[in-house]
This record gives sequence, C-alpha cells and structure tokens, in this order.
Amino acid sequence: MNALRLPLPISFALAALTLAGCNEVRSAAPAPSATISPFLAPESAVTAVADAGAVGEACPADAGAAIPADAGLDAGAWSDPGCPEGMARAGRSCIDRWEAHLVKRGPEGEILPLTHCDRPPADGDYEARSDPGVFPQAYISRVEAARACKSAGKRLCSMAEWHRACQGKRGSLYPYGAHFQAKKCNSERPHLLSLRFGSDSRRWRYEDFNDPSLDREPGFLEKTGAFAQCGGEYGVYDLVGNLHEWVSDTVDDALIEKMDAEDVTRNHQPSHTGNGVFLGGFFSTHQELGPGCKFTTVAHEPTYHDYSTGFRCCASAAPAPAPASSSGRRP
Repeated sequence: MNALRLPLPISFALAALTLAGCNEVRSAAPAPSATISPFLAPESAVTAVADAGAVGEACPADAGAAIPADAGLDAGAWSDPGCPEGMARAGRSCIDRWEAHLVKRGPEGEILPLTHCDRPPADGDYEARSDPGVFPQAYISRVEAARACKSAGKRLCSMAEWHRACQGKRGSLYPYGAHFQAKKCNSERPHLLSLRFGSDSRRWRYEDFNDPSLDREPGFLEKTGAFAQCGGEYGVYDLVGNLHEWVSDTVDDALIEKMDAEDVTRNHQPSHTGNGVFLGGFFSTHQELGPGCKFTTVAHEPTYHDYSTGFRCCASAAPAPAPASSSGRRP
C-alpha cells in the first residue's frame, strides 16, 4: 500500500526511525521495528490549552484496596443469556460491554487492580476484566491483550465479532446510528503528542508515545461507559473512541483487498503481512482511517503498544435457553 498521507506538519518520517531498544525495560515483547503511530489528528485539531505541559495526578488504580475474590457485578444486572456477566450477546458471540482493564491475583486469591497507564507486568501475571466506571488499560500490545483475555477464560475478539457489536443488525457506521454526531463518543480531542512534545513530529520518539503521563492527562481518556450514548443496540460501550482496540486478525493480502473494496474513505497507511489490527479509533482521532466502526489500523506489528492502544475480550455464546411453555402442558 502507499505511504500514509496526513496533513502537515505531521510527518511520517517518524516511520523511518529505528525503534529497537526504545521499549520500556518492563516490556516482555521486542520493540516494533519500523512504524510509529500513524493516525494523527489534523493540525486544525491541535488547539491551545491553558497549560499544555501539565500532567494529571499520579496514575491511579481505580480501586485503592484489593477487591475480594468473589466481588463483581450483580449477575442479573448486565447479563445476556448464554454469556458470562458483564458481556453482551451479539449473534453467536459474547463481547465485553466495556474496554478491558487488568488485574492480578493476590496470595489469598484476592483480585488486585493494576494501573491503566503503566505497561503490563513483564512476567505476564495479569488477566482482563471488564467493568463500568474504570479507566481501561492502555499501553498494551496485541500479544499482551491476547494473554490477558486467555487468562480470564476468554479470547481477543475477531474483526467480524467486533464489527457486529459496533454496527448492530443494521450495519450502521456508528454505534448510535448511520451518521456522525459530535460528542456521542470520546473522540476528536486535541492531539496530546503535539500539546506535550511540540508540533514538530520529527522530534517525537517512540518512548514519547508510551509516556505514562499521557493517559492521566485530564480531559482525554475517560472511564468506561462515561459516554452513555456510545453504547449501540447491544449495550457495548466505547467501541468508537476512548482507546483503539486490538482484534485477533492478522494482516494479509485478503484483508487488504477487503478493506480496499469497502465504500469508506481512509488515508493510505503502510502495512505488511503479519501486522496486527486495531479498530475504532481513540480519543484524538477523527476519521483518518475510516468513519466510526470502520476505523481500521493495519500499520503495526502485534508487539506494538502506545498510549492509544487498548482491547476487550470475546467468548462463544452458549445456546440460549428455549422459552418456557405457556400452555401448562408437558412437551
């Protein structure tokens, strides 16, 4: 595919940087070899703020104390037939209603929350959870996201499952309908890298994309479910905006041909066979790589991570129970 075309002064010369060795020491995965996040907001979206260099409070775990091992949502409050609690049924699949956060098991079986703006632990000792009202996990690669889902007894969603949940039965471009409506989802914010590190993208480094202070900057990343109208007909929140979401698909010629055949407009982006895929855009994207549910990024290796990358999990739905007979007669 052709190189990504983006409005100046944002330059894709960043893609030529050699990123080996730029990963944090805690990362268990090798550093991506060639690409840096390509879907940057247009210059017009970069607006002045009163204190662009200020950072928020220290990255919090939403629960300051350990969560009891048996704690959770009311089993009947957010359950669909054939799905675990906290998941919605969309066709034959169950999908997390909220973007995932990470927890680990304590010595007594208690569940300990991990902070959303830190990289996942290098030892892989974590699992995915999906709850309303918490900051979702950012700075995560597809490899790590898949591990977190597996540890929770789930799996990464496929593109088809993700699109079904986002577009609904009518195939809408947005969770709330066919046409874009401002402020329905958490997107179109100013671009944080420009605000924090200057508009000259040639000076940005891979570690800048993984600066943990980015996702504790007030007014950008929001807690899960904060945008109540970004839920869609299945009640699955934040599929558009907030964080990009990794899916299980891998880039190949068939996937690129399918994307090219879609009746949507996308900026061109570099891609290679074997790259991972993430969907939906994040809080600073507009429609650079497709509108709403069709926003698709194929430019990064499965080990890539930055402040915009998140995920949610899926599972196969059990058959729905047959409706009870109302005749009073035995079947």
